[in-house]
Formats: sequence, structure tokens, C-alpha cells
Amino acid sequence: METMSRTALRELQEKRVLDLVPAAYENSPFYRELWDSHGVHPRDISSLEDFRERIPSFGKDVLRAYRARTGDPFGGLLHVQPSELSSITSSSGTTGDPEFFAEIWDGAPPLVTAQLRDLWELGLRPGDRVLSPPGTFRNLMDYGYHALGAVVISTNTWFGRMRETLEAVRRYRPAYIQLMYPQLVELEHMEKEYDLKELFSSLKGASCAGQPISPRMRQKVQNEWGVELYEYTSAADTGTAWECREHDGFHLWEDTVFAECLNPSGNEPVEEGQIGELVATDLDNRAAPLIRYRSEDLVRVSNETCGCGRTHGRMWVSGRRGDETLVGGRPVVLGDVWQAVEAEPETVAGVFQIVRPAREVDRLLVRVGYDPSLTSDTADLADRLRAGIGGRTGVEPELELHTEEELMQTVRSVAKFPRVVKR
Repeated sequence: METMSRTALRELQEKRVLDLVPAAYENSPFYRELWDSHGVHPRDISSLEDFRERIPSFGKDVLRAYRARTGDPFGGLLHVQPSELSSITSSSGTTGDPEFFAEIWDGAPPLVTAQLRDLWELGLRPGDRVLSPPGTFRNLMDYGYHALGAVVISTNTWFGRMRETLEAVRRYRPAYIQLMYPQLVELEHMEKEYDLKELFSSLKGASCAGQPISPRMRQKVQNEWGVELYEYTSAADTGTAWECREHDGFHLWEDTVFAECLNPSGNEPVEEGQIGELVATDLDNRAAPLIRYRSEDLVRVSNETCGCGRTHGRMWVSGRRGDETLVGGRPVVLGDVWQAVEAEPETVAGVFQIVRPAREVDRLLVRVGYDPSLTSDTADLADRLRAGIGGRTGVEPELELHTEEELMQTVRSVAKFPRVVKR
């Protein structure tokens, strides 16, 4: 499946899409209402081309409005009776209220099962030990580890608990661990106390998700701690997309998702290699599939065969639609602020947030976390940060300085540290 020809893959996608459309129209009140309002009926769809041209796309706001109007907790997406479900799980809710996902499964949930390909690519094999994180976003990962034949080590890896985690690593020598950005920051502060390279020497690899990590942090983890890091990200809430050994883009499993890259302001596709919005359709969700769902993720997509031999498409994430902040009409992007914050020794961990009531503002307010063990002169640090951020963005910021611990305590999700927050 991972190396099937593009022609065979496209034929498989078309078959699954043509099975999906009439089932959705018959069973989902949301899709029936949406498609009727656009004058579309399943009989109009006989190919992938018809699907792309005729079936309307939609985003979170449309789904939330339907849920609020009807009182249906499943947003009108459910294809089966609620009693037939195996589980209902949530997203992290970092960029808004959590979304809930209805699932049907036997041995392991669909999203979890799909990740086994990526864990096998990382090197995980039956009998290996894995350190399971807390949190159950889109289902408990233990089901997948057990399906693969791995031995699960369960310990509390929540914020502030990395000492206990390192003790579990020392004692049981796992082959794999999942790390999130806040945990990487905590580990960075423990470098002087622990020989992290020795402690992590049993790892075949580690994964990181929830948000991008900076090149500086990736180099530290790989070069100084000796851990090969595999990032992964969301495939528009239909699944996940992981790096392979080439570390050159995130693989979209196209037997489970039909992915499109569209103009963020319209429905026309962008040329391959150009930045567009990821729009995704579930091909393996029997309970409540998303169909032409607009993710707000800005990506580049390529269908060229990867160096690892896989033929499935890859994407490179540029950011999220709406993360750019307009300050007096001048665009400010997260990457420029991030580089300026990481440039100062006291804030090298890159813990910061842009605080705004709306996307367009008159002033740039940046909340930055610093390491109090490295400075007591916050006034001097603030001056340097203002100069650095202003130099990279062209906008002089207003700053709020907090310790890194104070900022981390405001995070609602173990998975993500939000970079743009409302005030």
C-alpha cells in the first residue's frame, strides 16, 4: 500500500469517494442540507473530477453553526446510530473549542492504526518498549502500541514531571517516546543535571507533534541528545501526517484521506509546489467522515516519490490561515518573532505568544517567557527583545515578560503551546 503506483492509488481514492458520497447524503443531515443548498446530488458525482468540481467545501465555523442551531452534538455528520460507536474523542482545542470525533473500531481506532506505519518506519518492532504519554486526544495510543506488539510503559509525563519520566527511561530503556514542545523546554533546563544523551541512548526515535519546533531545538535534540526526531502533524482532522527517515515533508496516507491544496480564498486548486489551504476528505471513517473539510492549514504539496520509496503525497506546512497579525496594516509572521526571541540567551527556548483581540490590531503585544536563572535584569532583556523583534518585523512591540514556568502553566493542552492567543 505504501508504495503502490499513483494510478492505482487514484483509482482506489475514486472508488472510496464514489461509495462515500451517496452514503453521506443518505445518512448525514449536515451533508444533505449543505449539498442541497448548492444544488448537488450524488447522481451528479461519477468521478473524482466531479467530486472536486461539484461537492462544496466547508470549515469549522459552518459545522459549529449547524451544531448550535440543531443541538446535534455530532454536528449532523453521524452515519450510524450513536449506540454503534466505539468511542468519542476530542482534539486538543488549542486554536478554539475542542472538536469531538465519533469513531467505530474493533482492535484499535482508525487514526491510531494508521500511525503504526509511521512507527514501523521509525524502527519500532514487536517486543520494543514504548513510553506512553498522558492525554487521549483522538483516542488512547496504547491500543496501537498493543496492536504492533510493543510493551507500554505508562507514566505521568505532564508538565513538571520530566524527572519521573527520565527515571522511567533510565530503568526500562524504551525504544520510543513521544515528546511535546513543553516537555522539550523542560528537558532543556535539565541538561546540566542529567546526561540526556546517555539516558536516551536506547531510543530508536522520538516523535514530536502539536506545533512546529524550531531548527535550533531540532538540532539540539538530534545533535546534543542523540535522538532522531520525527515530527508529525494533523491531516486536517482526518488523521495524521508524519515525517519519514528522509525528514523531508509529512506523508499523507492517501488511501485514508483524499487531500487537496486549494486557494485559501476560493475553491480552485493551486499548482503543485505552491502554497494553498489543505482540504481533506475522510476515506476510512465509517462513523462521521469529514468531506472536503477546510483545515485552515497553509501547505505545499508534492506527489513525487519520496526518497524512502513511498508514493503517497507529502506536504510542508507553512502556517495557519489567520496566524499572521496585521499591525497598522503591516503583516507580522510568527517565524520572525520566534527567531528574535530565540536569539537571546535568556529566552532561547522560544516560549512566546502574540496577544491580540483580533487579527488586525494597532499595536503588537508579545508575551515572552524567560529563564530566571539566567538573568535578574528584565529591563535589559526587554530592551534587547524589543530591538530584535522590531528589527525583524518592522514593528516595535509592547512586551510582557513572565518566567517560562508561568507561561507554561497557562497552557490548556499537553499537546500544544499556543502562539497566538486572544485577550
